[in-house]
Amino acid sequence: MNNRLFLFDLDATITKVEILPALADQVGMAEQIAELTEKTMRGELPFQSSFLMRVEMLKSIPVSKVSEIVARTPLNEKLVSFIAEHKERCYIVTGNLDVWIEELVKKIGLPMTHCYCSAASVENDTLVRVNSVLDKALVVQQFVQPVVAVGDGSNDADMVQMAEVGIGFGGVRPIAYSLMSNATHAVYDEDRLCDFLRMLCE
Repeated sequence: MNNRLFLFDLDATITKVEILPALADQVGMAEQIAELTEKTMRGELPFQSSFLMRVEMLKSIPVSKVSEIVARTPLNEKLVSFIAEHKERCYIVTGNLDVWIEELVKKIGLPMTHCYCSAASVENDTLVRVNSVLDKALVVQQFVQPVVAVGDGSNDADMVQMAEVGIGFGGVRPIAYSLMSNATHAVYDEDRLCDFLRMLCE
């Protein structure tokens, strides 16, 4: 067996939807959040500034409620099964906030030590401060072992470019052009993605 590690974007890669727009739909802010998300996915807005704007719009919602809603996000179950089979070698790499996604990560079957994400401070169930916004490229750089990276959006492009095998996954939404320009492979079907990942495990 080789020693490759597998890094997965969360939104529209492991999940069947973008998390923040789905969350916004639950609280009546769908249109505004969706517009910012789409501009970010297309590379028209830098991820960090867009993400902070979206967090600002959603931070009035109690953190416990956000976590509960996010934990119900539908998943690509076959991909989750692959992660469960190889959990020691799999990591989630997402810009989403730790305090919002921890329950979802547990549902996927990984400990938070296998999740690289943005971080925030909470007081009295209220998000009071974003402390850091994840740079996905820096995550790839710290690994010594060869990396397989899977994502769909423009904020995944650097992570995919730096990986030994960089996969654009279009099973949920179209793969961003900037990611396609940096990927070694593009896959549009969850079954085929899982078959390819298993081959890369051998």
